[in-house]
Amino acid sequence: MYAFDIERPTTIADAVAALGAEDAQALGGGQTLIPTLKQRLAMPSKLVSLTAIPEMKGVCVADDGALCIGGGTTHATVAAQATQYPALAALAGGIGDPAVRNRGTIGGSLANNDPAACYPAAALASGATIVTNARQIAADDFFQGLFTTALDEGEIITEVRFPVPERAAYMKFQQPASRFALTGVFVAKYADGVRVAVTGASEGGVFRWTEAEAALSADFSADAVAGLSVAADGMMGDVHGTPDYRAHLVKVMTKRAVAAA
Repeated sequence: MYAFDIERPTTIADAVAALGAEDAQALGGGQTLIPTLKQRLAMPSKLVSLTAIPEMKGVCVADDGALCIGGGTTHATVAAQATQYPALAALAGGIGDPAVRNRGTIGGSLANNDPAACYPAAALASGATIVTNARQIAADDFFQGLFTTALDEGEIITEVRFPVPERAAYMKFQQPASRFALTGVFVAKYADGVRVAVTGASEGGVFRWTEAEAALSADFSADAVAGLSVAADGMMGDVHGTPDYRAHLVKVMTKRAVAAA
């Protein structure tokens, strides 16, 4: 690990100011960044910890019924307090192990946008709004590829707003060592249709399976996707699963999520 300075601001304004320093980097729960630093794969001169900002923590319900979660809220807190959105709470409770859940944050996960992370599927399937210190970004516009988002340099996720669906479920076929999704599917049914988001499968990161959305909007049952298939082109392939296997898992996990919902 290279030497660096660290700041721990207590307000969003102070955090934004600290991130304006040359080569400064935000630090959420550190579940990805700290191992990266230990391996000397990153060399920021300053880390700006976001863990001491009260206005970025907590779970509440807005006047419009949306579930609002502070960007600095841990997975464990989401699992315990997001009772208005049981599928999201269950997803948070299945991330990593207790150590990860008590340190990792929803904002850090979304900003990192790991291609096998769980929260991106929830945000995309829910049509969530990612709120930053500068603007509001629709989930459909936020995720832009592997480890790539619409965030500008120094921009901080302060809150995530989830419209609560009529029904929803997340099913993950997990890699047993890391508990990341080998393939995970989040299905959310709203009054105006169904949204289906897939993580862990595509080389391009999280994506919406639009064919399944159309079929499920017409008939919300596992049988509705029985005749559909996902092309293996563009799917990830590694020691844990071939592109064909992951393409098959997309359909399997979607059927399971619909049945659970």
